[in-house]
Amino acid sequence: MILVTGGTGLVGSHLLFKLISNNENVRAIYRREKTLQRVKHVFSYFSDDAETLFDKIKWVEADINDIPKLQDAFKGITHVYHCAAFVSFEPDKYKTLRKVNIKGTANIVNLCISYRVKKLCYVSSIAAIGHHSDPEKFIDEQTAWNPEDDNSVYAITKYGAELEVWRGTQEGLDAIIVNPGIILGAGYWNGGSSGNLFKQIYKGMRYYVNGVTGYVDVWDAVNTMHQLIESDIKNEKFILISENLSFKAFQTKTAKALNVKPPMKEAKQWLLNIAWRLDWLQFKLFSKRRSLSKQNSKSALSVTKYNNSKLKNALDFEFKPIDEVIVDVSKLYLKDLNTT
Repeated sequence: MILVTGGTGLVGSHLLFKLISNNENVRAIYRREKTLQRVKHVFSYFSDDAETLFDKIKWVEADINDIPKLQDAFKGITHVYHCAAFVSFEPDKYKTLRKVNIKGTANIVNLCISYRVKKLCYVSSIAAIGHHSDPEKFIDEQTAWNPEDDNSVYAITKYGAELEVWRGTQEGLDAIIVNPGIILGAGYWNGGSSGNLFKQIYKGMRYYVNGVTGYVDVWDAVNTMHQLIESDIKNEKFILISENLSFKAFQTKTAKALNVKPPMKEAKQWLLNIAWRLDWLQFKLFSKRRSLSKQNSKSALSVTKYNNSKLKNALDFEFKPIDEVIVDVSKLYLKDLNTT
């Protein structure tokens, strides 16, 4: 039996659809019952029989820091996809990020060892990979992480979670780590998911930024994760990137797919520097949630290009072009918009 943590998230929901469609025996962890409706909604995009497929999943209500409930979830499990994570770039959320991303992953790793799980696939992030001083030099799996860099709190905890997985491999656990870029998929239009970018662009964005990063289709992420866990490959990490694209290009392509105007003004460094300081001041004075940190503003302007050749060579895999992904996700966003 397969266990999926974070089953109600963007990656988890699409992964569950794939596994159930393949007639796999699946157990999935959720924390709040209301989030189960999101999974049903994602299933409805791709099947006329979404309810039947959903009912094949054996759901377990648990928190990844609740050991007794996790022990129940692990009974009879042979393979684990660890997709659960807390995504936030707000510095004041650091303790929660550590608890969920590092301690929670340590719990999953320990239980994998205790229950003699055959293989673990951990969903990390390109945020947990090091960077080069030369923006034109491609980043790969061997690029060293520098703890002295001005890393975001999210990046720090995802890197810490990877260390827990590597610790598990030293204790006999076979594992794979995947490092996806910005994962593009439908059904999650709010919060920290990439779907919120489609929502913001549709509503209208005045400014664009010229930073560059990597993007990947959620189905490419799910399919490569499945292939890796089914393969003989173990104790390796893989960057999951279809293309490196500027934020401006992504905003423009998405605006076109949504039939709205693209942002026309460039947000230069001085403007972002003012913006994140004002954001910090509002947090201090009015306890308003942070929406732009110093690290976020830096990332918006930085050029980071990723090399996906290790994954492509290992699996003989070809990624879906991001232009096609943007069009497909935009269509589903507009469909949801017209039915609400």
